[in-house]
Amino acid sequence: MIPEIESKNTEEIKSFQEQKLQKLLVYLSENSPYYRTLFLRENIKIQNIKSLTDLESLPTTSKNDLQLHNDDFFCVPMHEIIDYATTSGTLGDPVTFGLTNNDLDRLAYNEAISFECAGIKKGDVAQLMTTLDRRFMAGLAYFLGLRKLGVGVIRVGAGIPELQWDSILKYKPKYLIAVPSFLLKLIEYAESKGIDYNASSVKSVICIGETLRNQDFTSSLLAEKVTSKWNVNLYSTYASTEMSTAFTECEFFQGGHQHPELIITEVLDEFDKPVKEGESGELTITTLGVEAMPLLRFKTGDIVKLHREKCKCGRNTPRVGPVLGRKQQMIKYKGTTLYPPVMHDLLTSFEEIQQHIIQISTNSFGTDEIIIKIATLNTSKELLDNIKDHFRAKLRVAPNVEVLPLVEINKIVFTPMSRKPITFIDLRK
Repeated sequence: MIPEIESKNTEEIKSFQEQKLQKLLVYLSENSPYYRTLFLRENIKIQNIKSLTDLESLPTTSKNDLQLHNDDFFCVPMHEIIDYATTSGTLGDPVTFGLTNNDLDRLAYNEAISFECAGIKKGDVAQLMTTLDRRFMAGLAYFLGLRKLGVGVIRVGAGIPELQWDSILKYKPKYLIAVPSFLLKLIEYAESKGIDYNASSVKSVICIGETLRNQDFTSSLLAEKVTSKWNVNLYSTYASTEMSTAFTECEFFQGGHQHPELIITEVLDEFDKPVKEGESGELTITTLGVEAMPLLRFKTGDIVKLHREKCKCGRNTPRVGPVLGRKQQMIKYKGTTLYPPVMHDLLTSFEEIQQHIIQISTNSFGTDEIIIKIATLNTSKELLDNIKDHFRAKLRVAPNVEVLPLVEINKIVFTPMSRKPITFIDLRK
């Protein structure tokens, strides 16, 4: 079921969000030490901020601000915090987020309507292939959303194909929530054990953490590799701890739908100005309805495009296109600008590659240097040349390729202290 506000016309949605924004500004000025200080220092009169366009007159908030002033972002006393979560710390020190009871209810609502986008409904069974521990908000959010929908949840956690298939065959989930590259491991295991995965109960996968689409919404190489073997629908979902909000695809696979009751989105250029329609820029968000740690014009670091035309599903809200990459991870190599996701996707197309790491450093000339470290049983010069040729043809770059033992690469990729596989290492100063 589509929330009523998402089917309204653009003016009605805009007016609705402006009312929410004004309430947020009052709340921040009264309860947030950080924003109260900011408003005073910058001489900001919140009563003058009446429209979404007026947001442009306000300073943005960065990850660095959160790291330096973490405690000052809390708007409630600590005894009202029910759950503690942290960011993954991929690009700096982790930031602690607290959630109140109301925030957990909001999180459940967010995931429930996001899962409904992908067709999940009451009575379905979903297998959760991500952790609920290690202060990881995403896993908790998925569980709360599925529970709110009345969906049966199989909490298997990450990894271990044998256990995943044991649960699939036993409990017959219709949906999986998983990292898409792990689906290749499930396929590989099923083939080795004679499991007919296309005859299984699984019909769709909600995919997290990796790109499924190209910028024109065609399937990425990774998505094609999965669906060429396994007849399942792959839905992309995009979220972060800072947003406490998810953008999930509907059945038309044209970007993740924004929920206007939960978040305001902007796409900004390097000068913090809105990009022109159809251009990519840094996704910047303002959270609505968050009690403990609301954020105003927070720059996510993700480079995206917004798509504003009405979707065939009936929703009239902006859709977030596939993430091009992280702003801080942008690589400039011999006149070409690129981001890690497109390189990860290209490497996935090689069956011979068991695991890989992309490493970026600065050479003696002060320019970016790319090294691809791979684990493979095929160490022939032909394979290495083929990888370089593919990079040259698709991305106009030819990185250095090194072959390392699988066990050595896996020690780096699956670091015990990290909640996510580490496949990109940035050694640039």
